[in-house]
Amino acid sequence: MAPATLPDLASAPVDDITTMRPGNAGAVPLPCDVCRVQALGVCAALPAECRRALAAEVRLRGVAADQSLVREGEPRRDAFTVTHGALRRVRLLADGRRLVAGFLMPGDFIGFGRGGEHRHTIEAVVDSHVCSFPQRDLAQLCAEQPALERELMARACAELDGTRDKLMGLARLTPLERLAGFLLDMSARRSRRGLDPAQLCLPMSRLDIADHLGLTIETVSRCFTRLRGDGLIATGQPQQVSLLDVHGLRALAQMHG
Repeated sequence: MAPATLPDLASAPVDDITTMRPGNAGAVPLPCDVCRVQALGVCAALPAECRRALAAEVRLRGVAADQSLVREGEPRRDAFTVTHGALRRVRLLADGRRLVAGFLMPGDFIGFGRGGEHRHTIEAVVDSHVCSFPQRDLAQLCAEQPALERELMARACAELDGTRDKLMGLARLTPLERLAGFLLDMSARRSRRGLDPAQLCLPMSRLDIADHLGLTIETVSRCFTRLRGDGLIATGQPQQVSLLDVHGLRALAQMHG
């Protein structure tokens, strides 16, 4: 079955996101009832009655562009699902250099990790919203709902595999190959949201992409120019990228795979 088509919540206006809280019975929709990424979130693994119970604990939270949702070293108290916008995982090295470990898009879950502290600072790339719920409630739900625990495990494994692939890419791929792989990853994530995988909206800056791929911003700009010149992509607005030759990008990204 094809995935339901969802709006592009990485670029939709923040005002489009419903932030109602439960009120009198039947008077105000629960956040879970109006969530437009519910089918992509971990809560999709829960039966309806459990989602209603979870909704009583959910809080919807806005994060302005370049502001932090959590900071590295802070206690890990809540889990989050991105419902709108885009966020980045950031770590600063001792010499001041910034590493962007990854990007979080609508439907992505924030809450994996060992220990009681966050290992990365998580910042909004653009004005964003997340739903949050206490970690203790998540742990209890996992104990009661094996399907949720399996879903979380599957996502944690996928995230680990993605991290390994990225490390291999940083070690073996050229800058052009890294950028091709990044664009294909963004394309695959759009496809999972039921959006056109050939028409990318990249809310992150070229500097964000550079810090994610271990490159300089000048190198990223040259690579975009090269991909355009080779007829693999086209660019219009700064954040719009059309993939013209997906097979060519895939061959480039896997050249040393």
